[in-house]
Amino acid sequence: MKTLNKLQLSIAAIALSFNVVASPSVQLEEANTDITDTASLQNGAKLFMNYCSGCHAISFMRYNRIGSDLGLSDADIEANLMFAGDKVGENITTAMPEKGAAAWFGGTPPDLSLVSRSKGTDWIYSYLKGFYADESRVFGVNNHVLENASMPDALWSLREGQSEEAFDSDVRDITNFLDYVGEPAKLIRTDLGKKVLFFLAILFVLTYLLKKEYWKDVKYGIWRKRD
Repeated sequence: MKTLNKLQLSIAAIALSFNVVASPSVQLEEANTDITDTASLQNGAKLFMNYCSGCHAISFMRYNRIGSDLGLSDADIEANLMFAGDKVGENITTAMPEKGAAAWFGGTPPDLSLVSRSKGTDWIYSYLKGFYADESRVFGVNNHVLENASMPDALWSLREGQSEEAFDSDVRDITNFLDYVGEPAKLIRTDLGKKVLFFLAILFVLTYLLKKEYWKDVKYGIWRKRD
């Protein structure tokens, strides 16, 4: 029993030390995403496919699922989200070869299907905006949120081609899209939750009226005359 307790304490100490080391040293910006904003999700999906999907997959998603949730037709998906050779019903993968990724970046770029659930939307938003010039790095940039990241600033051309406000909006749209990708059922669950609450509100009124009807017989029993 003592051995088990010592083991549990050791594991807890290791986990605590890891959390302390892994805690962010920068103040994250608030993403303020809203997955019910369809226009934002559509723009985020287009930007992700144009700027991020060359290296990162979202293999838990399919093109036709995105189209169904975001109100896009197959023609829209093929024109704005898909590359030659892909099919509407396929999972969204990346064409980057693993050997090439290992040589160029030191490892395979991670699948971003669940990044919003593991890191949070504020982390994604701050990370995408956090690149700065650093000539000591291979790609000439570093990141305030994740120091010595092996990823280049994939959005540099998007940043230079528009105002800071417009760039922030586009980064927020990408973050919003990744938030949706992390749990697409959230859209359905949120809509269903509103309907359930509306149903329960009506049921409460009917139940209250039924309770009053039943308790009439208790309040006015045969031994008491009604007023």
